[in-house]
Amino acid sequence: MCGRFMFEPEANSEIQKIYQLACQSGQKPATGEIFPNDLTAVVITQKQKIKVTTMNWGFPGFKKGQKIINARAETLEQKTLFARPFKFYRAVYPTTGFFEWNQNKEKFWFNYSTKAQPLYIAGFYDYFQKQPHGIIITTAPNQTVASVHNRMPLLLQKKQIIPWLTNMTQARQLLTQTQPLLTAIVQAAKT
Repeated sequence: MCGRFMFEPEANSEIQKIYQLACQSGQKPATGEIFPNDLTAVVITQKQKIKVTTMNWGFPGFKKGQKIINARAETLEQKTLFARPFKFYRAVYPTTGFFEWNQNKEKFWFNYSTKAQPLYIAGFYDYFQKQPHGIIITTAPNQTVASVHNRMPLLLQKKQIIPWLTNMTQARQLLTQTQPLLTAIVQAAKT
C-alpha cells in the first residue's frame, strides 16, 4: 500500500540537493518519516522544464478527513479521479526508502541496500482548491516485498524520471515494468 516513506536529506547528497531545490519553491518539505498529508518534495514538469517543488501527499477523500494516498497502476486510467491527472500531471517522489507492514504488524523499511539510497516513486498530482496534492502509484510486489505485503510503490530508475514525466507512451509502459529487488530491514515490531 505504501502508507509511509523516508526522506532523509542528510543521508544522501542527491536527496540533499533535491531537498534544497524543494526549499527554493518557498516551502520546506517534511523530512524523516513522511506521513500522508505531509508536505513532500516532488519532481514535476512545469512549462516543459523539470522542477522540484513541494505539495501535500494525498487527494481529499470522499468523506470528511479522508485522504487517498495511492492509486493502483493496473486500474488508474479507468478511475475518473485518477485518469486526467495521470495524463497531464505525472510526478516523482524522491525518497530514501519506503515502509510496509506485514500481518503481524512488523514494520519493514525497503531500499536497494542497507544504506539510504535515492529511491524514486512514480506518482501524479492534481489541484484541489487551487492547491496541488500528490498521490503515489502502487503495483504488484516484487519478490522481496511480497513476503511482507501484497502491494508496493511503482519504482523508477533515475534514468526513467524524464520519460515518466514527459512521455505518456513510456509512462504507460513503466506502469507494467518488473520492479527491482530490494533489501528489507525490520524497523520495529507491533507499531
